[in-house]
Amino acid sequence: EAGRAGDLGIRVVEVRTGVVLSMEGGALKKMLAPFKLGLGGPLGSGKQWFPWIHIDDIVAIFRHAISTSSLKGPVNGVAPESVTNDEFTKQLGRALNRPTFLPVPEMALRALMGEMADVLFHSQRVIPKAILQAGYHFDYPELAGALEDLFSERSPKHASAG
Repeated sequence: EAGRAGDLGIRVVEVRTGVVLSMEGGALKKMLAPFKLGLGGPLGSGKQWFPWIHIDDIVAIFRHAISTSSLKGPVNGVAPESVTNDEFTKQLGRALNRPTFLPVPEMALRALMGEMADVLFHSQRVIPKAILQAGYHFDYPELAGALEDLFSERSPKHASAG
């Protein structure tokens, strides 16, 4: 439907988001319980790419897209640093001071989730080329800094992080 607006001469920006990291919900919040129990680990081989973005950056990308009249078309709403599921797992474990050595077998997740498990094992390395070319500057370009901010006890905006 957005393409139809473009056919009418209206500027269209299609932001395709990666996994949004936020303490308010979503994937990160669901991952915390097993990690805090020391049961976090890579999914399957862990070699699949894990496109992610800090909540503050995705909100700012939408704002940048609205205010940058030269920007149009598809925009990848992901951080510039690409990591694999294994690397994401290691960094999340490090941020929580928990081990991450127990891999979650692909067959077990497929048995539990059926076809929905495909999303977890689909691998795509995504680069935010268009938004960078449009002049956007990431506040959290690297995963370690994003996790540090989200788990920071000093930050009042993340006080519910516990």
